Formats: sequence, C-alpha cells, structure tokens
Amino acid sequence: MARKRRNKAFWNNIKFKYKLTITNENTLEEVAGIRVSKLNAIYLLLAMAIILFSIAAAIIAFTPLKNYLPGYMNSEVRTQIVKNALRADSLQQALDKQNLYIVNIQDIFKGKIMADTVHSIDSLANLRTDSLMPPTEREKEFRKQYEETEKYNLISINKDPSIEGIFLHTPSSGGITAHFNPEARHYGVDIATRPDENILAVLDGTIVISSYTPSYGYVMAIQHGQDLVTIYKHCGPLLKNEGDEVKGGEAIALGNKIKQPNPHPFLHFELWKRGRPINPEEYIIF
Repeated sequence: MARKRRNKAFWNNIKFKYKLTITNENTLEEVAGIRVSKLNAIYLLLAMAIILFSIAAAIIAFTPLKNYLPGYMNSEVRTQIVKNALRADSLQQALDKQNLYIVNIQDIFKGKIMADTVHSIDSLANLRTDSLMPPTEREKEFRKQYEETEKYNLISINKDPSIEGIFLHTPSSGGITAHFNPEARHYGVDIATRPDENILAVLDGTIVISSYTPSYGYVMAIQHGQDLVTIYKHCGPLLKNEGDEVKGGEAIALGNKIKQPNPHPFLHFELWKRGRPINPEEYIIF
C-alpha cells in the first residue's frame, strides 16, 4: 500500500499544473497565462530532441557530409581518391626526376661529371649508377638461398609491395569472426554478415567462378589485375554471372540467410596473389 501511495504521489506531482502568468506591473492586470506541468515540459523536450535529431539525420543523409562517415563513402568518391593518390604519386616521381636533373647539372659545373659523357638531356634525370652501392657476394648468396627456401612456402606470407598502393574495398561491413590462419588451412577471414546485405567486389575485375557448392554454399571468384584473385564463400543469392565485368565497390551477391555451422551467417573472404594466399587484414580495413 505504501508503494502504491508513493507511485500515486509521484504521478500527481509530475502531472500537477503550474500557472505561468504575465502581469501588467502598473495595473496588476493579467495579460497572459498558461498552465503547464512537469510532464508537459518533458514532452516538449523530447519533441525538440526528435526534431533536432531528424534535422541532423536529414543533413547527413542528403548532403556530401555522409561521405565523411565510415562505411558511407560511395564508389565515385573512392575512385576519385584513388585517382588523386595516383596523380600525387606521378607528381612525386616528376619532382624526383627534376631534383636529379638539378643535381647532375650542378655536378657538371663542379667538374664531377664530364660534359662530353652526357649523351642526352634525358639521361640527366636518371640516377647515376656510381651513386648506387652494388650488392656484395654475401648478399647475393643470401638472396638466392632465401628465394629457394621460400619458393613453395605457403605459410610464410609477407606484404607484397606491388599491391601496397591499391585501394581495396571492404567486402562486407560486419566484424571479423575468424582470422587468417594458413597453418590451420584457413586461407582467409570470416566476416559476420546480415541477411540480404550487399557483398561487394573489392576491386575491378572479371567473374571467373559463380556457382553453388555443397560445402561452401554460393561461391564467387574474381580475377583482378596485378595477378590478384579474390574468393567469396558462403554467399547468399549471387547477382553476377561468370564472365561479367565488375567495378570495385559493386554489389556481386547478398548476405546469407541460412544458418551455417557457425551460429550466425558469415562471409568467408580470401585474397590470393600469384597462387599464394595473402592476409586480407594487411590490405583492407574491416
């Protein structure tokens, strides 16, 4: 009974209405008045919060601001970023050649390079061989032994500098549930997916496999440039066929609705370079 009385007193207090009035100071006449309660004030604050949230969401959804949020950048903006990165790299190379040209001209004036040894103006922008230290016999022998040892090793995986500058899209927005582990013959990563979520191609390429297997469900493989191949296993319905050309960031399949041995649907993603598995986490931000 005491608890019911406390609850009743609480609701009576929050519903109790207060009268706010505006009074003429000279005549003490009431100009305006309004009755409000604490409950009305709470409703008003909630309504204002919803309105402000809706305005902020609309601004983000319908303006370029959404491109600054993780996972919302569209393929056009990503493509432009890649082009700008390549353009900046080209400018850096041009600047390096210009610096070499200036250094070589200075050496000609100082007498370090004989003018009659210069066969063309373009050669002044090349790095001179006398400025490079040749490898020793011990270094050559070590390189040969290491290359022979690692020639057929699938376990030792190092970062490949040939794909360092390539922008790879994230195939799915979920978190990683199983990491790359070649020792356990797990040559990729497992990514949690939602039903009907878009599975994206990580790079431009050509579909070489688009089929269903009893072990891995719907499977898709894409051949890319730079001798790269990506494999997508445990997909939902496939959106592309063998031979189709795809762009990076383009949807190629949907998330899986079927619950697999893992209690939640997931995408198994593999990245291969010249027949060797590569850890996708070293090149893609998941």
